[in-house]
Amino acid sequence: MSRRRFELTDFEWSVIEPLLPNKVRGVPRVDDRRVINGILWRFRTGSPWADIPERYGPYTTCYNRFVRWRKAGVWDRLLSSVSAAFDGELVMIDSSSIRVHQHGATPKKGDPNRCMGRSRGGLTTKIHALVDGRGLPVGLHLSEGQASDCREAVALLDVVPPGSTFLADKAYDSDAIRARIESNGGFANIPAKRNRRKGFAFSAFLYRYRNLIERFFGKLKHARGLATRYDKRADNFLAAIKLFSARLWIAANESTA
Repeated sequence: MSRRRFELTDFEWSVIEPLLPNKVRGVPRVDDRRVINGILWRFRTGSPWADIPERYGPYTTCYNRFVRWRKAGVWDRLLSSVSAAFDGELVMIDSSSIRVHQHGATPKKGDPNRCMGRSRGGLTTKIHALVDGRGLPVGLHLSEGQASDCREAVALLDVVPPGSTFLADKAYDSDAIRARIESNGGFANIPAKRNRRKGFAFSAFLYRYRNLIERFFGKLKHARGLATRYDKRADNFLAAIKLFSARLWIAANESTA
């Protein structure tokens, strides 16, 4: 199995390295690139942390670094930095349900960090994403699997730039969402539900571009540890999604460099 499927390229590392914490106290950190490659291997294969190959160092180092940097907001800042200059002329929103594996389905009862719920597919988590006109993520959010897309969209609407064309399917057809987009100078290109008495302007041509967000979810799920949720904590699962999303941005920027 080729290592290149998991490991950072030289170009990726040149972008990521300056964005990592650089104030080291005490004993110098184990090589950051090697550790991140170990983290990527774990989520790309969907394997337990303990199965990370020895070439990436102790698996405890990979796990502890991943969690510590999640708590410090490193993965958030990485995605924010590489996506800062996104083109907001066209944005689109959607969600994708992720089955929770039995190994990840045993957090403490009442834990607010669960983001797991019952739906037709069993115990699931929903990834809610807002992407730009290239299908690159600019906003990410998790919810229980049975949560309403319309309700959960509120957490991502603040990311929508003024004057944007906003694409979404019928699940997002609500007066509140339309009003929010239009008050910001944008155009909500959302097909109306059948029970709507009032009609709305709608472009079928623009709506075809919504397949870009489906492609984003498809690329994300190339990582088996994201196509199925093995993590008990929702914040760890979301942090991994942001790390892989940052790689999509870096790859897109490299192709246009």
